[in-house]
Amino acid sequence: MASLRRRTMAPKPRPVSSKSKREDSYTDTCCEECGSGESPSELLLCDKCDCGFHLFCLRPILASVPKGSWFCPSCSDHKKKPKSFPLVQTKIVDFFRIQRSSEPIQKISPDSRKRRKRTSILKVSKKRRKLLAFNPCEDPIRRLEQMASLATALTATGADFRNELTYVPGMAPRSANCAALEQGGMQVLPKEDMETLDLCKNMMERGEWPPLMVVFDPREGFTVEADRFIKDLTIITEYVGDVDYLENRENDDGDSMMTLISAADPSKSLVICPDKRSNIARFINGINNHTPDGKKKQNVKCVRFDVNGECRALLIASRDIPKGERLYYDYNGYEHEYPTEHFV
Repeated sequence: MASLRRRTMAPKPRPVSSKSKREDSYTDTCCEECGSGESPSELLLCDKCDCGFHLFCLRPILASVPKGSWFCPSCSDHKKKPKSFPLVQTKIVDFFRIQRSSEPIQKISPDSRKRRKRTSILKVSKKRRKLLAFNPCEDPIRRLEQMASLATALTATGADFRNELTYVPGMAPRSANCAALEQGGMQVLPKEDMETLDLCKNMMERGEWPPLMVVFDPREGFTVEADRFIKDLTIITEYVGDVDYLENRENDDGDSMMTLISAADPSKSLVICPDKRSNIARFINGINNHTPDGKKKQNVKCVRFDVNGECRALLIASRDIPKGERLYYDYNGYEHEYPTEHFV
């Protein structure tokens, strides 16, 4: 795949030209950060000064070669921090298509959860642990700030907001999303958890936002922080984007694709591609699962469920998450093939 990417040191057979002669002179190019010329397929060349930089040496790290022109930090005319989305209620409401209604939103009372837990210890231990709905911030101004932070990230990355899987002509149709195709079978989302998921969706449509803030980090890029305490097993968000066949995306340079269906027949395997349409899930970063410290950072898990015959991927808190802690999950929860050695 690297041999198809422009601006790297990877060899690319083609007719000799003045440009190819210039690239031939890059044989001894080294990374300006680490000084090494190793991993030439990941050595990115600046389109202005021709200096080399490993994708994993840049801050923030680049997961793949960017499309279009790329300029190194010294040559870039862009500010590192993206322009913030205006904190104007009407603009935010329009951006996220918030519905206005006078009907109250049904919420799950924490007290009712406590009462249910006061049954016998033996019975509780045998019960399945239920998924919890997120607990939105009570301050409407703070919720606007949370939404504006996501709008900033989506705008900076050129993506539209969607909070559900999208099926685009020329990609996989909705009929291809059949959970029964999953190799080895797929767990069915229980009715009570389906109701909780629907509750989360309805709250977001009404402006009751998850307590999450998207922030820009010079090393990690856009990342997500808990804006209030999040309890274990809380639904963080659904992983959404355009659904496509995996075989159509084998040479894709997207940095956020997620497995939707891993079918016994590879031609029926599906992936979620959030580069054009997505939600906050795209900005929750992965862990470096090759190091103990990286694994300790994980506080979110990705679980795929059969929901009414279709596959849905949910990001769920895997432990209690305190306010201010960044959210991380394991990209390699299934295939163990995604390269995470250079994740921060």
